[in-house]
Amino acid sequence: MPTQGYEEELRSERNYVEGLYARLDAERARVKGRYNTALRGNGDALMERDAEVRALAKEVKRLDVADNGLCFGRLDSLSGETSYIGRIGLLDADNDYEPVLLDWRAPASRAFYVATAANPENMRRRRQFRTRSRRVVDFTDEVLGRPDGVEHDTHSDSALLAAVNAPRGEGMRDIVATIQAEQDDIVRLEHPGVLVIEGGPGTGKTVVALHRVAYLLYTQRERMERHGVLVVGPNPAFLNHIGRVLPSLGESDVVFMTTGDLVPGLRVTSEDTPEAAGLKGSLKILDVLGAAIADHQQLPENPLLIELADVTVRIDAETAEWAREEARSSGLPHNDARTVFTEILTWALTERAIARIGKGWLTRSDREAWEQVRTDLTAELVENSAFTAALDTLWPILTPKELLTQLFTSPARLRAAGADENLLRQDGDAWTVSDVPLLDELVDMLGRDKPVDQSAERERRDEAAYAAGVLDMMISREDLMDDEDHLLAQDMLYAEDLADRFVERDTRELAERAAADRDWTYRHIVVDEAQELSEMDWRVLMRRCPDRSFTVVGDLAQRRSPAGARSWATMMEPYVPGRWIYRSLSVNYRTPAEIMSVAAALLAEFAPDVQPPESVRACGIAPWSRQIFADELASAIDEFNQDEAGREGTSIVIGPADVPGAVPVSETKGLEFDAVLVVEPERIIADGPRGASELYVALTRATQRLGVLREGPLPQALTGLVQAGTAGSPQSFAASDGAV
Repeated sequence: MPTQGYEEELRSERNYVEGLYARLDAERARVKGRYNTALRGNGDALMERDAEVRALAKEVKRLDVADNGLCFGRLDSLSGETSYIGRIGLLDADNDYEPVLLDWRAPASRAFYVATAANPENMRRRRQFRTRSRRVVDFTDEVLGRPDGVEHDTHSDSALLAAVNAPRGEGMRDIVATIQAEQDDIVRLEHPGVLVIEGGPGTGKTVVALHRVAYLLYTQRERMERHGVLVVGPNPAFLNHIGRVLPSLGESDVVFMTTGDLVPGLRVTSEDTPEAAGLKGSLKILDVLGAAIADHQQLPENPLLIELADVTVRIDAETAEWAREEARSSGLPHNDARTVFTEILTWALTERAIARIGKGWLTRSDREAWEQVRTDLTAELVENSAFTAALDTLWPILTPKELLTQLFTSPARLRAAGADENLLRQDGDAWTVSDVPLLDELVDMLGRDKPVDQSAERERRDEAAYAAGVLDMMISREDLMDDEDHLLAQDMLYAEDLADRFVERDTRELAERAAADRDWTYRHIVVDEAQELSEMDWRVLMRRCPDRSFTVVGDLAQRRSPAGARSWATMMEPYVPGRWIYRSLSVNYRTPAEIMSVAAALLAEFAPDVQPPESVRACGIAPWSRQIFADELASAIDEFNQDEAGREGTSIVIGPADVPGAVPVSETKGLEFDAVLVVEPERIIADGPRGASELYVALTRATQRLGVLREGPLPQALTGLVQAGTAGSPQSFAASDGAV
């Protein structure tokens, strides 16, 4: 029963937190007032107003997200100072802007996460609040240091255990109030290169990476906010699951993508065979792409005749080969090198034409006349349809999609490129995730589509010409001005400036602009489930981040992709030699000990060198297995779903893709559920060389309850499951949740 002293302390803390919310409301009203004023501003200084509106909009969002769990703790130092810790920082404007609430990312807040009885960080006490809406419900204290020689650790895990035992909601929650010391060291790590965080299931590696992003945006905001942060995840469900964490921490300049989204506008509709995925993911595919491009740089089998007004010239194989070698040796991308190819052909053809046209009256010594004839012939070639057709045949403008479509649907082109026949497919436009890095690579290997670029440039020149006309009209009316010292229009701006005034401003948010721009570069990239990324995937991401600033999250034991990482060094060293560091997480906050012991037995079979993470808790519910007949599967799944519908939290059925009502393992990576039913584990294991890893992922999605349905024998590694009935016998799922 609470003591009188506790009740007095609780009232005092409630009053203090109420005061913080009053400051928050006042600050929110002030910022929204400025925001509304900026929106109503006139047209003067348009760009400056635009920047102010954007900045104030961000501040409004930051203040809005702080409403939930504004203050979650307090630190009392040995010197008697008290600091309150929360989602954002608040200052007392009437008292020299003294902090009344410290942002959790501030250096002074670090002790809240890392102080222990043995290493108190000059702190005497840590107090953690439990809140509901804006009200402090209760608090718990942890005495730090050893004032009486006894280790006081009355609270250290209570807030954490309350969080991990709570039913799961629609998405991942932030852990700002319960970050552990092991995690905090990684969140605050100051490393300019690549940080690899490896951890088994439930170690919180994803949420740690997201909190690290929030920390970097806090400490390096000026450097990072203009370009933003990219978060790459394994599938849309995962991105939706984690999508609210950073906004809940007040950060919105973040783009969320899968690797399939890295080429804007591309729609992934198919899946590669393991053999094709492995081939496309290897760096050896670069040689195939180069050879496929070269295969389009043709020589004519027979001379191509070009009829001009006064003479007919021909492009023979020898001339075309000379032009091709010059174009290739230029080092330019294919589409850009077409200019070199065209120039060489034009020079060769005009030389021959001049010699024939000027025979008997024109010599090279008459330089001026010779060049005039060349100019006329060159202009004629530019307009000649036969010459243009010859160029399109011998050195065509290529797009990445066209090149890959022609390559993957043609056995002949695959052979010409030295490619494996496993890359052949019937539908060239059935794009896969493994095609994305190839298409992205080809943007640089081919170069831009020159006709499109030239069209845009012509449009820009036309707009400038129109603006010049407007400017001339303004200047022509200067005689109507009677002040001889008047300031004329041409003194104020050029035609291009005037044209720019009428260009539509891009008012989209940073995340939207970045996602639509293939050439956008980010200041930092987070890669989750990074063990699945191929060598080619990493080339795409390195291009997106010239600073090579990454937080890489993964678990090699959970790799399912044949092109994925077998070691971090293999993937990192080629791009950031000596600039990547490795950290591991060893504590399992998600999976209870009862479930983890079963998963660990499986892990020992397929990855005996990997140490499973240690669970911080037990749930008291034994994971179970039930054998059924084939015709019982649908009703057994329905029974599970009905039973879980009456409970708080989330549930899922995981199994082979052809099982009605089951979700494939690949779509559950990184997700967590209160209850999981795994169907046909023996088939999951049998489905490819990484089947055991797939089953390991499936088993470790549960935070409370795990069941297994099977038709055949139980895999040897799962014999630790409690047997919950036999085929043909009725068995209640509720009854099978027996206590251990």
